[in-house]
Amino acid sequence: MMETLPVDSAREPLKVYWQPGCTACLRMKEFLNRHGVAYISVNVLADDEGRDELMRLAGRRVPIARRGDDWADGQILSDLARVAGISFEAPKPLSPSELAARVDAILAAVRRFAAQVPDAQLDDLLPDRPRSYRQLVAHIAQIIDAFLDLVEKGERLELAAYDGVVPPDVNSKQRLLDYVELARRRFEAWWRLHGAATDFAQRADVYYGEQSVHQFYERSTWHAAQHARQLQLVVETLGLAPDHPLTEEDLAGLPLPTNVWDDTLKFSAA
Repeated sequence: MMETLPVDSAREPLKVYWQPGCTACLRMKEFLNRHGVAYISVNVLADDEGRDELMRLAGRRVPIARRGDDWADGQILSDLARVAGISFEAPKPLSPSELAARVDAILAAVRRFAAQVPDAQLDDLLPDRPRSYRQLVAHIAQIIDAFLDLVEKGERLELAAYDGVVPPDVNSKQRLLDYVELARRRFEAWWRLHGAATDFAQRADVYYGEQSVHQFYERSTWHAAQHARQLQLVVETLGLAPDHPLTEEDLAGLPLPTNVWDDTLKFSAA
């Protein structure tokens, strides 16, 4: 169902297309809410008509904000602000070295939290989203791998990189933990060997719009961090105490949403 918030009748309504558990979708909605922008909220996993409308507009990708024929990918707040009619100047991102410290802390936390999820529950699904806990863990590692594929191999970021498909050989908890650790070690090696020489001002070839490597680096870091917060919430909701929870220092300076899961939907473990 489409949830309608107050809309200015003098203009075409702004529509936002999103799905639960999507980090950039939540940030998009919170950004609009903070700026007092009215919009029609379309959860594409619960609204068949809205999902078909999105497919005709931009394929299956979210988050998307649309006013009439003008639309933007909500992952880029400056583009979202233009469509929404908001005056906005993006804050300066953390330095590359500060982001490197955040990535290392986040992946270490993900490995700790994943180790706490009982084996029998790894394939339980997140609420209102057809993604398992196992897929969530793999997805976080893949976010960092996708960044590294771009800076190390020059590979364009495609939406498929974020599909969260777990490789067939990652078929046990230990292999899942190893998968995360491999991403962490790969990132550490890249940063140690090439980080200082990387041109972070150059263009990053990503599917969702014009971005510099620095902007994509920041996006990858907070994207992984937000999902790490969700994994910590999974552990808590299972009645367990997270092993060394994420700290304010781990997340400081990242442009994260306020909420961990959603601004309207309640999180509950399966």
